[in-house]
Amino acid sequence: MPKLKVFRTPIGFHDAYVATLSRAAALRAWGSDKNLFARGMAEEVTDPALTAEPLAQPGTVFKRSRGTAGEQVAALSKGKTSAARKSKPKPAKAVKPRGPRPDRAPLDAAEKALVDAADQHERDVGELDRQIAALEKKRATLDTQYCTKAAKLEGQRASREIAYDRAMAKWRGS
Repeated sequence: MPKLKVFRTPIGFHDAYVATLSRAAALRAWGSDKNLFARGMAEEVTDPALTAEPLAQPGTVFKRSRGTAGEQVAALSKGKTSAARKSKPKPAKAVKPRGPRPDRAPLDAAEKALVDAADQHERDVGELDRQIAALEKKRATLDTQYCTKAAKLEGQRASREIAYDRAMAKWRGS
């Protein structure tokens, strides 16, 4: 069986760890469509302290902070120049809508249809569950009846076998 490996990639101020069989599986677990390994943004981890938790739950992504909140705030402030901190961002120009507002009715109808379908599905599954429960109860009753009848018939068979064995012994002259 292939051995699990633990992979890590930075996500904001956290590292995301996952235990998988391959790099491709790690990328899928992280939800990435880019090869982070080729870009140097992901790596395999072998440190037992970092691999224990992901190896306990393969395929699950674990996030660990890369520092304290104070260290993260300090890192944010290092990246900005004093001029950048003083200047205010320019407000975005208001975009004037063109034409009439789009009709939301088709979207509302689609959302209602989806909710109605989910409700109907839930009712149908509930009815099937009730039918299954009734059938399981009927089966249990049939099993009990069979066991009782089989035990009675086995007793009759055993007594007839004894009678047959005696008759054969008498017939043979034993």
